[in-house]
Amino acid sequence: MPDTTQPVSELVWFKSSYSGGNTTECVETAVTRSGVLVRDSKLPKRAHIMLSAGAWSSFLAVICGSA
Repeated sequence: MPDTTQPVSELVWFKSSYSGGNTTECVETAVTRSGVLVRDSKLPKRAHIMLSAGAWSSFLAVICGSA
């Protein structure tokens, strides 16, 4: 499900506020029209994964304990 509306380099990537300032095991996310992209913050030029909005919501529900 590719999102052709924005090149990956123009997306706004962010880390969770829970990851802290100097941790090295972080992922970054970017919101697109079709879902959420996830990448390794240490290797931002490498591949990322895309999750549909529904898959992202399910993931958050599980990790936040509301599933």
